[in-house]
Parts: sequence; structure tokens; C-alpha cells
Amino acid sequence: MTPLRKRMIEDMQLRNFSPQTQRTYLHHIAGLARFYQTSPEHLNLEDLRQFQVYMAGECRYSAESLNQFVSAAKFLYGVTLEAPFDAGALLRARVPIRAPIILSQEEIERFFDNVPSLRNRTALMVAYGSGLRVSEVVALKVEHIDSPRKLLRVEQGKGKRDRYTLLSPRLLEVLRTWWRAARPMDWLFPGWRVNAHLTAASLQDACRDA
Repeated sequence: MTPLRKRMIEDMQLRNFSPQTQRTYLHHIAGLARFYQTSPEHLNLEDLRQFQVYMAGECRYSAESLNQFVSAAKFLYGVTLEAPFDAGALLRARVPIRAPIILSQEEIERFFDNVPSLRNRTALMVAYGSGLRVSEVVALKVEHIDSPRKLLRVEQGKGKRDRYTLLSPRLLEVLRTWWRAARPMDWLFPGWRVNAHLTAASLQDACRDA
């Protein structure tokens, strides 16, 4: 590991960046270094712009990925290297606005019928019924269920923030069925490892399979 990479990781950890954000930033900066075959500290603003053009033109990166690179570059140069540049020097791509696909009630029922595991089916129902992210669902604990007030507590969700979300009577009954069947003690959806919860990747796989 190079000293620059180590320093950037430390800077991101000090700012409590999520592991996913850290991996994303490092991925883009590593790509920049490979493209020029030199450390990013030796590059100038025009070099960054040309790499951005390469990403958009030859690699056909999505608008989201292009914007992630801009964020990663601004963090590296503005924080780690302490050489900030004009905020408007690297243009951000316009992200297309896409309307979500709305499934019918029949399609939703067919989807859940095709999730064979009770644990995965219950977890996906929580995601659908309460609007939680997959990473938030798998990190739920039994104590996060507030039955009297019909609320779910989400700890350290998006943006490292705690919040509450509504728990419908129907979803509460689904969770009670799951609890009676599995009797989870700590994590609401335990994984196969001791003292570990179901992984986000496993739940995403179950969703794709269904």
C-alpha cells in the first residue's frame, strides 16, 4: 500500500465514511493512477479533466460513476493532498431522471411467493413495506421493533443517521410469524455465522432469484 493510499484511507475513516464510499473512492483514484502510470499527486487539473473525458467517451461510464470520480478527486486533492481546486473545474454529469417501475399487487404477491426462504421473504417484505435499504434491513435487531407504536428503529442508516419508520399492522404480523418460527435473539435476521446478521449480498441474491 502506498503512503498516499494509506493517508487517504485514514482521512476517510476520520470522517466516518461508509465502507462502500471508501471502496468507491479508492477504485476511482486507483483507475486514475493506472491510466497515467504515476501517482495522482503528480497530476494537474487538466490531467483529471482528460481522464474524465476518457471515462465518459471510451469507457462509457454512467453519469453516477462520473460524478463519483469527481467526488473522489475533490476529496483526494482537497483533503488528503491539501491542494483544493475550483469546485466548478470538473463538471458533473447530468443524471437522467427515470420513473420507477411500479409493480401491481398481483406481481408483488407472485414475487414474494417465489422467495422460498421464510427469513429472506420476511426481510424483503420489511424492505418493501417500510421502505428500508437492504443494508438497513439486514442490520435490524429484535429490539428495534416497537410493537405498541408500530415503529421500526433504523440505527446508523443512510448518512450514518438514526431514524424511525412506520410498521404497518400487516407487516407487524409477518414479523411476529417470523419470530415465532425462528426465535431470533439479537439480530432480527441472523446469518449462518455466529453472532452475525444476514448479509446484504445474500438478500440481494434472493431478490434477483425471485
